[in-house]
Amino acid sequence: MDTIATPDEPSVTVTAPKALRVIKRNGDVVAFDADKIAVAMSKAFIGVEGDNAATSSRVRDFVRQSTESIEQAFLRRMPDGGTLHIEDIQDQVELALMRAGEQRVARAYVLYREAHARARAAAGGDIVKPHPSLNVTLADGSTRPLDLGRIETLVSDACEGLANVDAQKIVDDSLKNLYDGVTVDGVSQALMMTARTLVEKDPDYTYVTARLLQDNLRREALSFLGIVDEATYREMADLYAPAFKAYIAKGIAFEQLDPRLAEFDLDRLGEALDHHRDNAFTYLGLQTLYDRYFIHRDEVRYELPQVMFMRVAMGLALGEDDREARAIEFYELLSSFDYMASTPTLFNAGTVRSQLSSCYLTTVPDELDGIYSAIRDNALLSKWAGGLGNDWTPVRALGSWIKGTNGKSQGVVPFLKVVNDTAVAVNQGGKRKGAVCAYLETWHLDIEEFLELRKNTGDDRRRTHDMNTANWVPDLFMKRVFDGGEWTLFSPATCPDLHDLYGAAFEQRYEEYEAMTRTGELKLYKRVRAKDMWRRMLSMLFETGHPWITFKDPCNLRSPQQHAGVVHSSNLCTEITLNTSADEIAVCNLGSVNLAQHVVDGRLDGEKLRKTVHTAVRMLDNVIDINYYAVPQASHSNAKHRPVGLGIMGFQDALYARDIAYASDAAVEFADRSMELVSYHAIEASSDLAAERGPYRSFEGSLWSQGILPIDSIQKLKTERGEKYIELDESATQDWDRLRDKIAGQGMRNSNVMAIAPTATISNICGVTQSIEPTYQNLYVKSNLSGEFTVVNAPMVNDLKARGLWDEVMINDLKYYDGSAQPIDRIPDDLKAKYATAFEVEPKWLVEAAARRQKWIDQAQSLNLYIKGVSGKKLDVTYRMAWFRGLKTTYYLRALGATSVEKSTVDRGTLNAVSNGTPTASTSPGPAAEPPRREPRGVEDFLQGKGGQRAPSAGEIDELGCEACQ
Repeated sequence: MDTIATPDEPSVTVTAPKALRVIKRNGDVVAFDADKIAVAMSKAFIGVEGDNAATSSRVRDFVRQSTESIEQAFLRRMPDGGTLHIEDIQDQVELALMRAGEQRVARAYVLYREAHARARAAAGGDIVKPHPSLNVTLADGSTRPLDLGRIETLVSDACEGLANVDAQKIVDDSLKNLYDGVTVDGVSQALMMTARTLVEKDPDYTYVTARLLQDNLRREALSFLGIVDEATYREMADLYAPAFKAYIAKGIAFEQLDPRLAEFDLDRLGEALDHHRDNAFTYLGLQTLYDRYFIHRDEVRYELPQVMFMRVAMGLALGEDDREARAIEFYELLSSFDYMASTPTLFNAGTVRSQLSSCYLTTVPDELDGIYSAIRDNALLSKWAGGLGNDWTPVRALGSWIKGTNGKSQGVVPFLKVVNDTAVAVNQGGKRKGAVCAYLETWHLDIEEFLELRKNTGDDRRRTHDMNTANWVPDLFMKRVFDGGEWTLFSPATCPDLHDLYGAAFEQRYEEYEAMTRTGELKLYKRVRAKDMWRRMLSMLFETGHPWITFKDPCNLRSPQQHAGVVHSSNLCTEITLNTSADEIAVCNLGSVNLAQHVVDGRLDGEKLRKTVHTAVRMLDNVIDINYYAVPQASHSNAKHRPVGLGIMGFQDALYARDIAYASDAAVEFADRSMELVSYHAIEASSDLAAERGPYRSFEGSLWSQGILPIDSIQKLKTERGEKYIELDESATQDWDRLRDKIAGQGMRNSNVMAIAPTATISNICGVTQSIEPTYQNLYVKSNLSGEFTVVNAPMVNDLKARGLWDEVMINDLKYYDGSAQPIDRIPDDLKAKYATAFEVEPKWLVEAAARRQKWIDQAQSLNLYIKGVSGKKLDVTYRMAWFRGLKTTYYLRALGATSVEKSTVDRGTLNAVSNGTPTASTSPGPAAEPPRREPRGVEDFLQGKGGQRAPSAGEIDELGCEACQ
């Protein structure tokens, strides 16, 4: 301890531990000297109170106590010593003055700092040379001075073209966190973390963070490829091409890439790589690619973003005549985010094992060899990252007679336990949990136990905690629910033909079997009230999230391929509706058009959409011939029928761009018209491919060959179901007669063309809202395998800025209200409507929009339903409406209980916490009185509900583990 005194300054006792160091503005590192704090504070008082402050005991005591307090604060923060930035110290001085009530002195001190900052900026900035004493540790252990100029260049490049970010703040704040000997990666991490913390203040910082992450990617890949040790964004304009050629050579040498890629004109393709497109990534999108998509060797990623897109494009162009031209065409579509292939295609295109397909659907036969053969097929398909949908309806029910042993069957459930454990054991090649969904028809005698497979209570040997389940519901069951009738459960061992029947034929045969139970011809059955079964289905859906509710008859009656077989189930994500049998495993290849990218100046750009869709369908069709098939039944089926599934994503972003609220007639109309355009162009693209390459082998006899398009097949559903049980809009705007004539002359290349997948992962890559979903929250933290990411609704921020409403208070209010705009009085009503989140949009709007899309789609759509204030009545109304509107399938139920606790306006303890959990469902109110039974006359009947029940409490609904459709 020393006592320091000068003629014109008060003396003060200070401690100067050698362990604390200070980074000055020019980058020099010096020992911490508390005397300088005392001098600065004294000068601030003198500047306000005059020279008398120098001898004032009040000022001297204050300066001494404050200096010691500031020093102790740093010692507590870094008990083992460390490095501070000069700005940290000045911040503490300013805070000490404010806390002491010395407002005038504090203000003078702030003005002093600002004046000196302006002077430094005018003189050319703070950082004028490489750091003289702060060193960076390189990978080989050697050190070099920190290159401050390069840091400024990196940050400047990262901020280029973004109006709402502050490059200097990122540099200054990052330097505060650096220390002597910091690693190169440590410097990058400091820059990224600084930018990342600012995302909630302005969404543009997510692009800054992503661009700073690019520095890591470039250093890792370029050094591994032997190009350079590091490179800036601008330098990549010249380095991408040589890096691409080196990458192809390395990948082939490592036996990771298909050797045929070397046969391309690599110079031409390398020149086509556009380094500007690296700047389009959000942080979440790029980190997702880095963690899970980029090809790596010994944990070193040597694939750069544009290289990855070109690798996928080349893999899809292998069979093209002009491979280079097509590869560039495909690359342009992928790298612009106008369209994105599904995850298996991104993973594996251009590699030595090109398993590019997303979904596999199987039917399990009713004999032991067939059952275990199906489980083996599941394992092989899951190994290569396929998502599985299994139809278990043919397997005989509990208590059925076994001819070979003269015993009784244990039913479906014990086998499903084996399926569950197989999915866990064969975890998609060691990358993630295997994913499978079992389907069972509602008339199956084991349906009641099937409903309880995901419960956390009961005999665990008869539970499947890791797999998904879905009800395959016939129309007749829904009619019995509406009409208050009875429902009979059968074993497929005694009623085997029900499995392959649908529509009127199913109803006739089912009623014949019911009659046989009354005459005694059928003894193994059970009769229940249809409404009781329906309520139990909804109760288990709410309690466990399963089984999902999907509808057998619309899937079959509107299938273009009903002449070639039967749709026995959907897939893992409920958007694929393809025929399956003992000989055929259905396969579907997925990709999604980014609808938001096709809204230009507030209007849907039809010509751009046409070009995108035509190229996308070609890419999907190419997958069929390039794809690796793990089992022969899949290869046979895919070659014969050639189905693909083109979907959409970014629907909510497209609504934002058109200034439309999700919960509105305008949104429903946009869903209709946009899907009509996608449908029209997709069908035409497949027909044009048929003219070029020939129609698919089973085309003759299909609905396509009869001139019946998806919009036309609605009539068949109406006829077979009965018009009083369906209400659908059938309006159209395109020249569909012209398209029918084209198909009559050219045929179709693909049996099925459209399906809307969930897109959860690929929409992250593209930085848009997933699939057809409404926004989850306007401000939240998203957690996934790559970490936690602050997500801010950028269109909302822009709208609030335009009205002068975006500030710290608004940010904190959004945090406090879990990203909801509704409780914030400052936000105008029109913006509250536009930015209503998923649970604030009534489920009827989700169903209405989905129904308008469904009329144009030859397969189905992954439709999550969000229900706030959930009750038995609300579930009943929503799912009946889904059936009544002609939907083929539904997916997850996201439910919030009606008795959620309101936030206090006094206790703001969670003000700075951003919600990142999946909402949990809570208990709903008691049952409502059931109205008199009457024939349904339209949607209004359903909206009033038919009965109600007490919904059980539920925990979080699990997220799907597989990325096949994502």
